[in-house]
Amino acid sequence: MTSIIPARTAPSSARPAPGTPGTGPARTVSAPLAPRARLLPSLAAVYRAQLSRARVARIPLLFVATFQSVGIMILMRGVVDGGAEARAVVAGSSVLVVAFVALNLLAQYFGQLRAGGGLDHYATLPVPPAAVVLGAAAAYASFTVPGTVFTAITGSVLFQLPMTHLWVLVAVVPLSGAALAGLGAALGLLAPRPELATLLGQLGMSAALLLGVLPAERLPEPVGWARDLLPSTYGVEALARSFDARPDWGLIAFFLAICAAVGVLSLAAATWAYRRAAVR
Repeated sequence: MTSIIPARTAPSSARPAPGTPGTGPARTVSAPLAPRARLLPSLAAVYRAQLSRARVARIPLLFVATFQSVGIMILMRGVVDGGAEARAVVAGSSVLVVAFVALNLLAQYFGQLRAGGGLDHYATLPVPPAAVVLGAAAAYASFTVPGTVFTAITGSVLFQLPMTHLWVLVAVVPLSGAALAGLGAALGLLAPRPELATLLGQLGMSAALLLGVLPAERLPEPVGWARDLLPSTYGVEALARSFDARPDWGLIAFFLAICAAVGVLSLAAATWAYRRAAVR
């Protein structure tokens, strides 16, 4: 006959010896964390994602920005004959394309992103906040290159300005784009509602239109002070002076350096605004 021995009466030899693995309290072993994402690879990934996402939606708006700037130059052609005023009109209209896309549209984008909860998605990604802001700003600024070049060439032909030094756009577009994109991102992230972000973006673009296209000599002194605070002003000044027969390259480099410094400050402000909006 086969008998069944209860488990509690099993011989002591069947039990694990003290001190062997499994007899003490269970230990939780923490898995090693993944390495923190670096800024440059994260920036490149966000830039490619934003560029592919915005390509279809933003190209028609880029045409609108370009035609708007060209239309302003045609209107000003009946008022301005040439000289320093013509150079200011062409430079301001060219940078206005950057303002329309990098400031106005980016303010709307981040305002909608904050209202729709899109910041929560970015907050879960292992990317630095600066990469999100810089990647989106760079993607939107990239759309301004064709329109800015076309506007500058059209204005040079319209006002009979030399095009020898239009290569200055290689520095003007990214520096002005960074400064205006940082400002637009900060406005969109700090605005409590998307409608207010859209309004702030429109006001910023209007300021770039009035203070950038109109010659500085014809502005009242208080308005001239406001012009000095606008980030795109220094890009406009650098481009306008490149139309001179003998450009003052030291002064042009000075304006570009100011534009670069303003761009760093505006992008830092946008990064701070992103952190502030992501944790709320």
